[in-house]
This record gives sequence, C-alpha cells and structure tokens, in this order.
Amino acid sequence: MPGSAASSAAVKLIDPDVRLMLQVREGNAAAFEELVVRYQDRLVCVLEHLVGSRALAEDLAQEVFLRVYRNRDRYTPDAKFCTYLFTIANHLAANALRDQSRRREVQVVADPSASGATSLDELAIAASGQLPTRVADKAELCAMVRQALGALSERQRMAVLLNKFEGMSYAEIAAAMDLTPEAVKSLLARAREHLRQVLEPYLSSGQQPQVD
Repeated sequence: MPGSAASSAAVKLIDPDVRLMLQVREGNAAAFEELVVRYQDRLVCVLEHLVGSRALAEDLAQEVFLRVYRNRDRYTPDAKFCTYLFTIANHLAANALRDQSRRREVQVVADPSASGATSLDELAIAASGQLPTRVADKAELCAMVRQALGALSERQRMAVLLNKFEGMSYAEIAAAMDLTPEAVKSLLARAREHLRQVLEPYLSSGQQPQVD
C-alpha cells in the first residue's frame, strides 16, 4: 500500500536503528551485533524492574534478541525499532510473570549497585512531584521505588518504565503494549498517582511506604 510504504520510508529516515535492522534482514551480522550493544543494557534494566530478577531479565533479554534475529526475514519498518523490540519484551515478560504468579513471590531488589539506580532515583522525585526535603540514602531510595513499582499492575509498570526509562511516547507505548494511546494515558495517570501517594511521605519525612 502506498501509505504504508511512505510510513516505512519516513521511519527509516528518522530512526538509524531501523536502518540497522534492515541490514540485519539482509544478513548483516555486524548490524545485529551493533543493535545488541545499543539495547542490551537498557532492555535488561526494564525487564529486571518488570520481573524482579536480574538473572531472569538477562535470560529474557537473550530470548528477545533471539526472536529478533530468527524473525529478521519478516521484519517490516512500521515503527521505531525500540517499539518493535519492547513489543517482544512486553510479551515475554508478561508470560514470565504469569508463570511466576502461581507462587506469587514479590522480589524487591535493594542492591545499590543494580542497574538503573540513577533512573529510579529520578523517577521517585518526578513521581512525587517535589524535591525531597531530606537527604535520602540512594540505595534506600531505590529500594523504596522498586517496592512502589512492584505494587503497580503489570501493565502500569510496563507503561511507566517505557515512558520514563525509554522516553517513549503514548503512541509508541501503545504500539508496544497493543493498547490505544488513550488507554496508555490512563494507565500512566493511575500509575503516577499511585507512586506519588506511596513515595511522597517518604521523600518529605522519611516515612516508609505502605504498599499492599
């Protein structure tokens, strides 16, 4: 279709990662390696916050890249590459969480050396809508944010992570999560309100979050 072709051409012009993926589709192994280098750490970071386990996140990230490579012949540049990548990641994470739900073990990672610590620090302040009035230990603050994120629904958590960590728009998140932009906007609004309610007392007075 002419409209689809024009859209694909536009995406290729604005997204260098799409151009790399098109090279992968043609069998360029170096282009695939470059995409892995660009996205591996970011992908593991988002997946870790989703599934609560660094080891599982690394396994899932490997599976995401395997699927990208195995399906390279069918790739079409209909959206930014990060949207395509996180669409796959979202499905794999959802499946992993369903598998875990039988045991329903909530893991809170409080390791200050864990990836994404600075992003979590910033997310806490942004979510609360204020600057902290006390100097919080970063490891403690990150643990509180992880705890608050863990209490969100799976879809809310994914939307927040893609928005805050990946800078994706409502439309891009909608494409990755198979939702409408309006639904994403609603998800993010509810998630931000929850995070604000949970984290504001901690940032203002050091009160530990009360998470159900």
